[in-house]
Amino acid sequence: MEFMDLTSIGTMAAISIAAGVFGGILAGLLGVGGGIVIVPALYIALTQIALINADLAMQIAVATSLLTIVFTSLSSGMGHYKRGAIDFELLKLWAPSIILGVIIGSLLGSIVSGYILIGIFACVAAIVAGDMIFRKAPAKVEPRGFSRPVWAGLGVLAGTISSMMGIGGGTVCVPLLSFLGYDIRKAVGTSAAIGFVIGLPSAVIYGFSGQTQEGLPPFSLGYINLLAAAIIIPLSTSFARLGVRIAHSIPRETLRLVFGMFLAITSLRMFADLIGS
Repeated sequence: MEFMDLTSIGTMAAISIAAGVFGGILAGLLGVGGGIVIVPALYIALTQIALINADLAMQIAVATSLLTIVFTSLSSGMGHYKRGAIDFELLKLWAPSIILGVIIGSLLGSIVSGYILIGIFACVAAIVAGDMIFRKAPAKVEPRGFSRPVWAGLGVLAGTISSMMGIGGGTVCVPLLSFLGYDIRKAVGTSAAIGFVIGLPSAVIYGFSGQTQEGLPPFSLGYINLLAAAIIIPLSTSFARLGVRIAHSIPRETLRLVFGMFLAITSLRMFADLIGS
């Protein structure tokens, strides 16, 4: 592939800046790692500016997003930790099975068609958006749970889907924990920490598995685009702190609605791109 010209690089940098700012705010606000913004933004940038086909562009967007989530989740997680919003017992229970799912999902995501990743992203985002927007919250928050085997199965599922979507786990984990009666702020804080568990092994696998891939844009390490990551990471980690402050200053139901609306918009956009491709 030919190198992008300076104008294209500048435009992609501008999109990466916007993705870093909004992705960071959403990471702290919703515990999603920012991938729900970063993946579509990079996908659009790569297909429209770098003129990479949608199949490969989605793999690059997912892999790059996962690398940024490693750092964003650390920043967001620390903010929620200081406010006592991380359930470490749940984290210890869930982390091993999530990591197994991450390994499975990252290996699949690096070899299957990028169109499959687009479809998964759009479908999961639509389902979760509907749940968060239309399901009524219980009058009283009373956390409940599953048996260990069920938690393990859900962890594998969450890790697999998250690593194939390029997200930090909040898209799957926040609605599930909310359904189980966890306070939405506790769900968001714990999911922010889970983002690190998902992002680190996923980024390593995508980085190695894409080494022999042809047609990658400049500044790539496997499927990871280092130019976009270098721009997004400092912005997303900084603005994640702002998102944390917002999350702890607005009503729980408002937080649920914001989460659902962003997912709905993202899902519609990805479905449109899938049909167009």
